[in-house]
Amino acid sequence: QNLLQCHPTGFTISHLHTSSRASAKQHYKMLVLGGGSGGITMSARMKRLVGAENVAVVEPSEMHYYQPIWTLVGAGAKTAASSARTTASVMPSGVKWVKSKVQEINPDKNTVRTDDGTEISYEYLIVALGIQLHYEWIKGLPEAFEHPKIGSNYSIKTVEKTWKALQDFKEGNAVFTFPNTPVKCAGAPQKIMYLSDAYLRKTGKRAKANILYNTSLPVLFGIKKYADTLWDIVKNRDLQVNLRQNLIEVRADKQEAVFENLDKPGETKVFEYEMLHVTPPMGPSLVIKGGPLANEAGWLDLNKDTLQHNRYPNVFGIGDCTSLPTAKTGAAVAAQSAILNRTISKLLKNQKPDKKYDGYTSCPLVTSYNTVVLAEFDYNGQPLETFPINQAKERRLMYYMKADVMPHLYWYGLLRGLWGGPGPYRKLFHLGMK
Repeated sequence: QNLLQCHPTGFTISHLHTSSRASAKQHYKMLVLGGGSGGITMSARMKRLVGAENVAVVEPSEMHYYQPIWTLVGAGAKTAASSARTTASVMPSGVKWVKSKVQEINPDKNTVRTDDGTEISYEYLIVALGIQLHYEWIKGLPEAFEHPKIGSNYSIKTVEKTWKALQDFKEGNAVFTFPNTPVKCAGAPQKIMYLSDAYLRKTGKRAKANILYNTSLPVLFGIKKYADTLWDIVKNRDLQVNLRQNLIEVRADKQEAVFENLDKPGETKVFEYEMLHVTPPMGPSLVIKGGPLANEAGWLDLNKDTLQHNRYPNVFGIGDCTSLPTAKTGAAVAAQSAILNRTISKLLKNQKPDKKYDGYTSCPLVTSYNTVVLAEFDYNGQPLETFPINQAKERRLMYYMKADVMPHLYWYGLLRGLWGGPGPYRKLFHLGMK
């Protein structure tokens, strides 16, 4: 997402595919694992670099989703259908789509095994397996989603439940959570709070609502420049922020959510809710975790400058599955894709990579149905802004970019390998100025 989108890689629904070629051997010069944002954009770029017949993508899902828009789907501003395309339609033509799930990666033998037993060998491997959602780490989930008044914008299965809960709100607590793990699009858990506040005001229910943001973090947002603006919004709109509160249980039958105080181990607090939005705990891809490609924490162990693996020089990675110390967003994928393309093209010519990824990432913080604070920053948490204006202010133009411009650039730019590079917004801005 150089896209303005703050949700990380295309989420997919898994279908089990069996195959009669279980014992067939396949070999590709360039093997891409994952058909989300990172995998599709890199397969399009690799097609141009080495030819479509030399590229394969392993992805079990029939559908590809533009997740950054799910924030707006959960608030009723966009439809779930608008976020979806078939995987077949976004797969670059001529590239081999292996419709299976990755079971095991063996980088010492340059092979990958899929769940139907197929072994695929490769010359170069690009890992784009995304992040794993773990609703089940919270007691009472995911079964609580069968009850009303609870939703989550992080899954296609539950995003419309958020909108239903918001529409059905009568009076009481509206509770929004942020887990005690790394997440993709760290702004999304609070964006839905601002949108819900706006909706309840618009429908005359705000006076009967108590809006709570219970976050595991010790801060509202990690970059002070933008956090200062968000704190002002929170105070002006009478939103209650409770720091270091981690959701550990949902009792859907009683409409209760249980939180632990991370600063006082053992201390818990029960909140009744009329609406609950859950951001699930997340972790590394289970295929990578514990395997030879992982670092100690389970993430794909990459050089943060070149996106090349630290131990296996013919292995590369992009997006949410990686160890890169920047926020996991679609915008980061867009920036990384150009750097990784450059790294691989240099290595194919036996040259040294000469472009470094600076950690560029972006989160369009949606603060109402027509405003966004566009946060853009680097590895050091320093703002890396595109526009010659103060981006810490709420702006209508930025909402239009997130809601209408970026989806178009995603489907027709990023996924075709035509959009990306440092500061995607900057690129867009300069295009508009020409």
